Amino acid sequence: MMTDNHLSAMPATGMLPTSHANRMDSTPEFGFDLSVPRDARRSLAMAWLGLGLLALLASGLFSILLVLSRTPQLQTLFPVADFFRVALVVHVDLSVLVWFLAFGGALWTLSGTQRYQNLAWTAFALSTVGTLTMCVAPFVQAATPVMANYVPVLDGPVFLTGLVMFGAGITVLCLRSMLAVAPVGTRITGGGALRFGLSAAMVANAVAALAFAWSWIALPRTLDPRIYYELVFWGGGHVLQFAYTLLMLVNWIWLASAVGARLPLSPRVVALLMAIALLSVFLTPITYLAHDVTSIEHHKLQTLLMRFGGGLVIPPIALAVLWSLWPVRQLDAEKRPLRASLIASLVLFSAGGIIGFLITGSNVKIPAHYHGCIVGVTLAMMGVVYLLLPRLGYAAPRSRAAAWQPTIYGVGQMMHIVGLVWSGGYGVQRKVAGSDQVLRSTQETLGMGLMGLGGLIAIVGGVMFVVIVLRALQQPTRP
Repeated sequence: MMTDNHLSAMPATGMLPTSHANRMDSTPEFGFDLSVPRDARRSLAMAWLGLGLLALLASGLFSILLVLSRTPQLQTLFPVADFFRVALVVHVDLSVLVWFLAFGGALWTLSGTQRYQNLAWTAFALSTVGTLTMCVAPFVQAATPVMANYVPVLDGPVFLTGLVMFGAGITVLCLRSMLAVAPVGTRITGGGALRFGLSAAMVANAVAALAFAWSWIALPRTLDPRIYYELVFWGGGHVLQFAYTLLMLVNWIWLASAVGARLPLSPRVVALLMAIALLSVFLTPITYLAHDVTSIEHHKLQTLLMRFGGGLVIPPIALAVLWSLWPVRQLDAEKRPLRASLIASLVLFSAGGIIGFLITGSNVKIPAHYHGCIVGVTLAMMGVVYLLLPRLGYAAPRSRAAAWQPTIYGVGQMMHIVGLVWSGGYGVQRKVAGSDQVLRSTQETLGMGLMGLGGLIAIVGGVMFVVIVLRALQQPTRP
């Protein structure tokens, strides 16, 4: 099993000899861990984490408007329904696109080499300016919100400029990270398997950028904005889900091993499962070559690839993690937030997946499905942030608040999606707020009320996370 001090752990029997290329591994053969380098990569990783935290904080402010505009009784007290779609666009892009990819940037930085540092900081600068531009866009320019799947937009120059800048920064990040990949080695260890998963997520993100560009070139700008942006982001959006999923799977395995669980999967099997997901990513260009971007066949092929890759990869890793957690009982204060984040992530992601099979028509069951999955990814990332803080030279979150934060956030989000499923069963429509929801029955009102209460509890959990991390950052320790 792993030792607590990964930075100073000596190689154990069965490990590869320590070399400059493989110095990231400091765990036994079947322990899954990534240690943190003691060089300039730390500063860059912290910069990416800071950008992710900024995005989470800003998205939380916009989410307050979303909850108020959809909660019965409260929606009449706060005149924010007209701002609902605008707030929803920015909230989704910050809480998913920026947060997920900024977190990925931190892990890609830590798991790679130091090559091309100037290019790495250029990528960060572009992404940061793009994020700030998206945040201020609703307040400096009136623009029509377009609720496109995967990447909703405000159809105005300011917001679109920010989105393009952020996308350009992430693309540069991925290209630079590919040039700075650390060799896995001739024999796959636990750390090597995790680095392979991170590299697969990086490649998936680069292919997503290619898909976005391909769709943009292929589509005429004369299309109705609702159709245009839906088609532009459909293909690349599907590929991004692989990047997010691969990051989550790496986080699940890493957190499980960090709390002392011994997974019944070898590093080779883990790497093979990650490779299956990557195969679906590599098949994406075929969907563009085989069918026109506007065709139904193109859409069906994208969905089929997602089901193939996700269906074969996620269940075995999720079951292995759950099985390994069963014997784990007593944990010290530093590891309790890690286990709580992992369990909450597994529950929420599984709930989102199950809800996906219950969707019929266009109602609020759809946001219940993707809220469960997205929050599952977010909780896993929160746990890894707690794991990384002491390794980056800051205080480890050990308080009772840190141990309870993932549960509070997860319970609030579970209430949120249960309320949406409940209301969706009565036909309440998605992407509407205020009186446009047309809540006709007591059941619909109760369902949306549960959604609102859960949303408010989740906001509390999200704020707790940001506060806990900020407090840890104010307590630097000796690296």
